[in-house]
Amino acid sequence: MLKIFGITIPGRTAFLIVTESFLVYFALWFATVLWFGKDADLALTYDYNLQTFSVAWLVCMLCLYYHDLYESSVMLNPREIAVRLIQVLGTVSITLALVYFAWPAVQLGRGPFVVWVALVGVLLAAWRKMFLVANRTPALRERVAVLGRGWLARNLVEEVRQRPDLGFELVGWFDVAGDHSGNLPGENWSDVLEQLDSAVRQRKLHRLVIALDERRGLLPVEDLLRLKALGLRVDEGTEFYEAVTAKVPVVALRPSSLLFSEGFRASPAMVALKRAASIAASVLGLIVSAPLLLFITVAIRLDSRGPVLFRQQRVGQGGRMFTLYKFRTMRVDADHNQPASLNDPRVTRVGRWLRRTRLDELPQLYNILKGDMDFIGPRPFIPDLEAVCASQIPFYTQRWNVRPGITGWAQVHNGYCSTLEDNIEKLGYDLYYIKNMSVGLDLLILFQTTKILLLGRGAR
Repeated sequence: MLKIFGITIPGRTAFLIVTESFLVYFALWFATVLWFGKDADLALTYDYNLQTFSVAWLVCMLCLYYHDLYESSVMLNPREIAVRLIQVLGTVSITLALVYFAWPAVQLGRGPFVVWVALVGVLLAAWRKMFLVANRTPALRERVAVLGRGWLARNLVEEVRQRPDLGFELVGWFDVAGDHSGNLPGENWSDVLEQLDSAVRQRKLHRLVIALDERRGLLPVEDLLRLKALGLRVDEGTEFYEAVTAKVPVVALRPSSLLFSEGFRASPAMVALKRAASIAASVLGLIVSAPLLLFITVAIRLDSRGPVLFRQQRVGQGGRMFTLYKFRTMRVDADHNQPASLNDPRVTRVGRWLRRTRLDELPQLYNILKGDMDFIGPRPFIPDLEAVCASQIPFYTQRWNVRPGITGWAQVHNGYCSTLEDNIEKLGYDLYYIKNMSVGLDLLILFQTTKILLLGRGAR
């Protein structure tokens, strides 16, 4: 697992991105050489420079990302890979045709372009096939054991089993109380340590994840340190859970996990940069979207009676109330204090389209200018719902430590929150964002939000 700018990326995913970046760029160079033959040096020197290659490379890599080819559910599915690679090649061709029309100076010639697209298709298909074979090879997987039997242990075992892209092989799941499963049973610490010692020496166990509900006075620290000296990596369960799921395990969280962990400490420079970027984005957004704002206003007026804008009290930073502005998407007689659900009958025809495209959020650009919100942050909710969640979910008020946002880490991972369990999961994503807040994580959220908008997913 790699952590870059606050973003945890599985090592295999990072390796795939880097190698495919090289393959796409290599294909550009090789296509030029093939097409121009002996005159390739002249073409590469004068016509096909770094700028020309970089534009084509960037468009191709973005298309790979936006077609989910680095998502765990797609990476190891041969059928999905084949279909999406074809979609990528078509999207790249259309996108670059538009780019070249607007910016002729970076245009690839028709011949080299066709050769490049064909080469990219062949190289990426072949490399993905090799990646699938390598990922299934047991010798190339990291062997992991989980110690514990509660919520955290069960969910960690499930994640490791369902996410082969992480590169882990579950060697065993056990605990000292005899409530165990897997192939490393243990009824007491003596038995468990004996099994662990055998696994480290004979089965090359690489990592042990401690996911005990209660470990005070029970954990044999010296014995585990001895195993660690033999090469075993010992991880704390909540930290490992965050790394593989990109959310905080709220149910299994102890206060010390937040208090003494890295993160939850944004520098003044980061806060100032985030605020300046939010203001700049809101000003630019209001200017660029002015014609669209007018069109939406007319559409809402024609579709249903009532005001164009919807105003509602929400809870912001520090628990303070502010008035949030949105385009009205529900009938004027609807109960707006009840959270919306999928296919909610209260939503109007225009409102359904606005929610699907998230254009109903555009008036919140004014909230950003006022200082009520930032562009990226936890979603603000109504006071009654916040009070209920705060009374039933531990650490819920930590969401209020930063300004709320139009989009955020929870918004791009979760949809509607209709149950307490939904809000607990959403809080896990919010706490992960607050803990790891960085420029890199904000940029990733913007990329994912753009993907949702372009593909019509993620309506709330």
